[in-house]
This record gives sequence, structure tokens and C-alpha cells, in this order.
Amino acid sequence: MRLFLPQAQLEEWALEDKADVKDGVLVVTGEEGVYPVTPAVHIVQLVTGEDANGLVTKVKTEDQLKSLGAEQMADSVLLGDTAYEVVPGYVAEVPSPSDASSADGKTGSEADLLAAFFLNKMG
Repeated sequence: MRLFLPQAQLEEWALEDKADVKDGVLVVTGEEGVYPVTPAVHIVQLVTGEDANGLVTKVKTEDQLKSLGAEQMADSVLLGDTAYEVVPGYVAEVPSPSDASSADGKTGSEADLLAAFFLNKMG
């Protein structure tokens, strides 16, 4: 399962000593697992030009933006003559409940707790 985590939210968690991104992974305080993260942006709205690529409301990693020929500058992405407002952050890779199921069919509690943690903090 992939979750987008805004940079501002991660900074708040780091200040509260709840979670932090270190060396390309999300470390959640009190959890044993670490979760790979990739720098990304959530494309919020079109500022100028046409959204010919249908990027508004999408989350794109830095590599995906580069492959499109787009350039990120702070809270903006430029693609040719088109400018977008974005929210910088990370995409976290966490196991989905089906991936975390054990042989007896029970869902892994770590994945459930992490997903609940993200959803409660994001809301």
C-alpha cells in the first residue's frame, strides 16, 4: 500500500518525536519496522497553462516528474508552459493488510496500526 505523507506533517511528527524520515525510510517511534519512502509531490491545482497530462490531484515521485520533463521548485512544478501548485512530501510503502496476513489468515497488527496512525494524523 502506498500512502502520501506531506512534508509539513512529517516535520510536525518529528518535532513531537512520533516519526521521522532517515536514510530513505520512515521510522515510527515505538514501532519495530521501518517503511521505505520516496520523495514525491501531491499536485493540488493548476496555476497556469493547460493540464494536458491530467496531473491535478495526482501524486508523482521525483523520478516520475523527471520522466515527464517537469521541474519542481519549492511548492511548484513546471512542465513546459504549465505551472502547478504542489504539496511536497513522500510516498511511504507500507504493507497492505492482505500482504501482512499470516498463514492462519489473521491480519498483521503492525500494518493496521501504522495505517491507523497515518489516517488519524492526516485527518
